[in-house]
Amino acid sequence: MVSMMPLPFTISDLRQRPEFFDTVAERIWQAWWKPDNYPLGHITGRLRENMSDTPIPLALVAHDGETFLGTASVIASDLAERPQLTPWVAAVWVEPQARRRGVGGALVNRATQDCFALGFSRVYLCARPQRLALYEGLGWIAIERNVGPHQMIVFVRDAKTGPDQPFAAMKIDRPNPVR
Repeated sequence: MVSMMPLPFTISDLRQRPEFFDTVAERIWQAWWKPDNYPLGHITGRLRENMSDTPIPLALVAHDGETFLGTASVIASDLAERPQLTPWVAAVWVEPQARRRGVGGALVNRATQDCFALGFSRVYLCARPQRLALYEGLGWIAIERNVGPHQMIVFVRDAKTGPDQPFAAMKIDRPNPVR
């Protein structure tokens, strides 16, 4: 069996690495918006909001020098069906050649930590059912499933409650229990 060595990479705020802007916009568009016939310009406009000097939204980029590896964003709302929940880790994308090497997990963890550093005690994420094991493995708790037209799972992650529990789960209401 071949052992996969972790890739050396850096995670930067897109505002500090604007040369990756077009690549991030194109990947997000291809993955989530093009199938619903949105133009690329729709995404570049939304991503441009990440370039302002505000805490949220923000976009992160994983890279090895000048090589793009992946991206993740923090946005106020990611599901029209759950507008009261905020903030969200969203648009997590890892290049195929960088997958299964910790890039996605590192992006999600960094985005989550950035939310906690901003004073949020809870962060949300939604994903399709085939990503359940991935996000649970990263410490996220599924609180609801079959949400919206894409049958998304809603996950939550809570800020640390003590030095030995960096992502301890708190008791939460579960409107549609995950079975």
